[in-house]
Amino acid sequence: MQYDVIVVGGSFAGLSAAMYAARGRRKVLVIDAGQPRNRFAEHSHGFFGQDGRAPSDILGQARAQLLAYPSVRMIEGRAARAAIAGNGFEVRMDDGEGFGGTRLVLATGVRDILPDVPGLAAQWGKTVLHCPYCHGYEVAGGPLGVLATGPMSLHQAELISDWGDVTLFADGLFEPDADQALILEKRNIQFEPAKVSEVQDNGSGGLVVRLDGNSSASVRALFTAPRNVMASPLAELGCAFNEGPLGRAIVVDDKQQTSVPGIFAAGDAARLMHNIAFAVSGGAMAGVAAHQSLVFG
Repeated sequence: MQYDVIVVGGSFAGLSAAMYAARGRRKVLVIDAGQPRNRFAEHSHGFFGQDGRAPSDILGQARAQLLAYPSVRMIEGRAARAAIAGNGFEVRMDDGEGFGGTRLVLATGVRDILPDVPGLAAQWGKTVLHCPYCHGYEVAGGPLGVLATGPMSLHQAELISDWGDVTLFADGLFEPDADQALILEKRNIQFEPAKVSEVQDNGSGGLVVRLDGNSSASVRALFTAPRNVMASPLAELGCAFNEGPLGRAIVVDDKQQTSVPGIFAAGDAARLMHNIAFAVSGGAMAGVAAHQSLVFG
């Protein structure tokens, strides 16, 4: 079947794009692999009207509302590749099944590459966190840590010091120079140069950060800034990328159009700053712009 718009990715950006295309009375296919980036978090914060809800609950309600539109179809599975086909695109699944679409929206997200510290992955989304605007309020007021992934982590520690008393765990990656030492002093940030050997749940909602040399520190939460990689290869169809400090993002214009005509992108794969509200906003614009390109294109 030929669709007007194929949306690859059924999380916040993809569902938002599909909703707006469907409201334009177009045939829409959403392909979702069922691996949203924030699946590790028990609660979502900062998304207007949904503060404190589980991300899976928000997505479940959004899918149900989207499927009330008769022109929408959703399938579970992984889109393996995409190609230009005639005046549109063909998307092929892992099992070889193919779908045609006149427009393509990539809401494929990114995958986090966590620092290789024992115990860290098990606490990701719980007491090991990335975004202070998403989770900082709930852990504020006590000792907090920042696990460095490089010298730029100093700026993350600066920011998070607005939420509590911060220790920057350099993990053996760098020593502050004179200017950086002044920043640490100004923001009352403690600097710990030693390698982090392990993090452990302390049994009371926080973490123990164990260091080489048998010392340790207790924190309410540990923030870090993992590198990101594209969660899907589909943008390799020819889309241009920006290189950011933590990874790449698909280049889009103010209408979420990529460098390939007819391909739009939204969500974490298409911007360097990430949260649900930004993803929904970008998805809405991608859906509207894809529909308008069908009308005026």
